[in-house]
Amino acid sequence: MEAIPALASQSEHMTDALFEHAGTFEQGEISGNVRLGKFEAQYEELFAVAYEDGVITAEERAQLDKAADALGLDRERVLALERALSAAWNAKYRPAPAAPAPVEMPATSLRPLEIEADPQVKALRKRIAELEAEVKLLREELDDARSQINVEVDFSGIAPAAAPTGDPDELYNRIRHDARDVESHRALLKAVRETDPDRAFRIARVLSFLGAANEDERALIVKHPHDGLIHPTSSLTPDAWRRNLFHPDEELLTGEIFSVVTSPVLLGRVTTLRQQNALPKLDPARLQDPRTSTVQAVRCFGWAASILGMGSPPLYADPTYDGLAVMVPGVPPSSRLGKAALSGRSPDELVFVAGKHLASYREDHFLRLLFPSIPDLEDIFLAALTIGQPQLPLAASVKQRAIPIAQAIQPLLEPAHVDRLRGCFLRFVEEGGRTNLQRWANGADMTTARAGLLLCDDLGAAERMLKLEGLGADLEARVDDLIVFYAGDRLSRIRKQIGIAVS
Repeated sequence: MEAIPALASQSEHMTDALFEHAGTFEQGEISGNVRLGKFEAQYEELFAVAYEDGVITAEERAQLDKAADALGLDRERVLALERALSAAWNAKYRPAPAAPAPVEMPATSLRPLEIEADPQVKALRKRIAELEAEVKLLREELDDARSQINVEVDFSGIAPAAAPTGDPDELYNRIRHDARDVESHRALLKAVRETDPDRAFRIARVLSFLGAANEDERALIVKHPHDGLIHPTSSLTPDAWRRNLFHPDEELLTGEIFSVVTSPVLLGRVTTLRQQNALPKLDPARLQDPRTSTVQAVRCFGWAASILGMGSPPLYADPTYDGLAVMVPGVPPSSRLGKAALSGRSPDELVFVAGKHLASYREDHFLRLLFPSIPDLEDIFLAALTIGQPQLPLAASVKQRAIPIAQAIQPLLEPAHVDRLRGCFLRFVEEGGRTNLQRWANGADMTTARAGLLLCDDLGAAERMLKLEGLGADLEARVDDLIVFYAGDRLSRIRKQIGIAVS
């Protein structure tokens, strides 16, 4: 195994206690992570090996039964598990429609029709030419008529934009429409300075990030120096996630529907990848324990997970991977930390990466990580709805994609999960029966970035890490959203809840 590069660039600024919580930190409820039964995960691997050729022999059947007994799995649960895994393998989530069989044309003794000599064809060609000439003439007349129209522009009834007022809500709405509106930020700082000192401090930092802070705003920043990582007194609660951290475009009901089916979809995906011999292999020697590891990036992930109220996935430090952090499908899923995270990163940058990556492991986000393609998410979403309402009317082409996925998911759901999907379906219909999965996915991406910003508390570090993702034209919009979030009162509530608000 290759040695993990020394973190020379960080060693001057990082101590052994950097990613450790103070004794006053209270770990709250650990929630949100993808949940998988340990014994079922082991059985999945055994079953996948036995089912590799699509057939289970009598000897393999006996070995599987023995394994199920040893793992304490009841027979009905084993049968349900096998049905789901078989369906996942056979469907492969995107079954290709069978090609139609070639149609044998009957033999004929008739000579081919001489098309060009046919009088009807000649007449039709003549009529088409006449119509094309008429269309061309009409277009020329239309262009001439448009050129004669007198266009008047009258803005007399539109009042000029009013100067920023002292209403925080109105000022914040201005910022939401233009995240880099310096005057609105400055007016909002003034409006909330007495009532919300933490928010005023953050707005001053926004102005500094925009290169527009004046002497008074710089003095406010200096009053509360950014001297390292945040020091929370408690972890983020599930309610704070939903009410204050989630991006408004991330519809909660859509995420809840995905969260119900995340575990069986992951299990089926792993089975499919294993059968295709495409399941990534991780070197066991690279596995790190955040509690004992000397690798700063690994310890950072453990530190970040506890603040987010989550558990950390298995972490593999792999300097042969050039990227930052990537999810590796498995049961359970793991994270590979690459060279870009293992060296050359400041603490703030590492924390942003960790927070953003870990937020993707939430049950309501994980399928976005597992299936980046919107059509894949749509198929899974519709499959979940058909479990909640089997009589859901679907077009034949949609049903062909969704039903096999539902057949792979449903055997692994407990009755309580099916009841949740029924309830979700009813709520979905009551709320209009529509969702925009592209908008939801974008909202989920922005939520994960907000989690990273909460932890790193540095817009500059967040922007630098987002640049590494190759967002292109979307980079500015993503940073603008972080600016809006950083200047908002929802972040004030989060910071008060975890104990890092300044006063």
